[in-house]
Amino acid sequence: MNGIALSVSRGIARVTGAALGPYQTAVVRIGVSATWLLFLLRELPHRSELYGPDGPWGHDLAEQLISDNGAFTALIWSDGRTWFEIVYALAVLSSVLLLLGWRTRTMSVLFMVGVLSLQNRSVFMGDGGDNVLHLMSIYLVLTRCAQVWSLDARRARREAAARARGERVVDRVGPVLWCVSGFVLLTVTLAGGLDGDWFIPALLWAVWVSLGLWWAVGRGAEGGEPRILLDVVTNIVHNGALVVIMAEACLIYATAGWYKIQGSRWQDGTAVYYPLHLDYFSPWPALSDALAANGTMVMLITYGTVAVQVAFPFTLFNRRVKNVLLAAMMIEHAVIAVTLGLPFFSLAMIAADAVFLPTSFLRRLGGWAARARGRLSGRLPSKALRAGPGGARTAVVPGPRAQEEKQEGKQKGEQEGTGAGAVGENDPEDTHVGFRA
Repeated sequence: MNGIALSVSRGIARVTGAALGPYQTAVVRIGVSATWLLFLLRELPHRSELYGPDGPWGHDLAEQLISDNGAFTALIWSDGRTWFEIVYALAVLSSVLLLLGWRTRTMSVLFMVGVLSLQNRSVFMGDGGDNVLHLMSIYLVLTRCAQVWSLDARRARREAAARARGERVVDRVGPVLWCVSGFVLLTVTLAGGLDGDWFIPALLWAVWVSLGLWWAVGRGAEGGEPRILLDVVTNIVHNGALVVIMAEACLIYATAGWYKIQGSRWQDGTAVYYPLHLDYFSPWPALSDALAANGTMVMLITYGTVAVQVAFPFTLFNRRVKNVLLAAMMIEHAVIAVTLGLPFFSLAMIAADAVFLPTSFLRRLGGWAARARGRLSGRLPSKALRAGPGGARTAVVPGPRAQEEKQEGKQKGEQEGTGAGAVGENDPEDTHVGFRA
């Protein structure tokens, strides 16, 4: 009995004490925002026909549909071209800033507004990936997806270092954004722009109020009870949203797999053959013909797709098997993007699948990216960064032997007239960035 109580207490402490999966949520944030951004940029010449006043799905039809389903879209407020261009530009801008992780909480809300506004304006424009983006844009608002790999994380480290030096840190951008967003939200609410379904208006107001509370509490003494309470609440919401994202991905694959099992073409192993002969799904006819001509390959892909989709939710309890199937599904989506010409559907699914990637792999991926960026910029960090207590990054000072080698290398470089330091001074292999998930 004591063991069960201890396990429960540890579980509660883990859920409330930290926002789990910082790397996973960061990858989902980057993947979802990049997918939506690339889609908006690709459709930039055709934006008015897809979602604007020149589209076949006119403003009157959109109003009728929204009055029935209560969906949210800012494009219903006006049918003018100027308003449409403003909304489209804000959607592009919020995607870029969310991708970079700048003021992520505010940008995640604007990103969600952009996604919902465009997709709900013309509901028939999409290839299946739009549904994933639709859901993920809402879930990201509830997550702390900027703990790593973001401009917010870099700013937080700099502010912490400034406070450690005794400097006063004043945030002027945050309050300005909060006041402007509050004014816009109040104006839209009073004008009746948020009429309809209650969820989106409630979410917008809840996020706005929480941002105000967070800023007000942050001005007080750090470590106080209000700050601890807000951290606990935020961690619970984040972890709950993370579980929902994982459950959503499992539900997508489970329903897709079980529906495929019921189809006769999937049962006889020929289902993949037919879309390869459709012009709409054949961007590379020669590749599609070569794949369709191999009956064995068609059968293996057909049965393998069903097996992987049905089995994946049951493999989450076995890390090794899960990682193998996860890699197989990501490769499958990459093949779909090239073979069937569905790049944004595949990118959206890969972004959703990224929530299951192991933390160790993502840490190595971050290290590779940091070293590549260092090589491109011509400068590499001279101190290794490793995870310290609580996941904080601490600089590792070279030992006596390393300092001697550095001095010897410097003297050798001076003797040779190169002016170079020690060989290992800026070795990219010495850089390791780690956080505790």
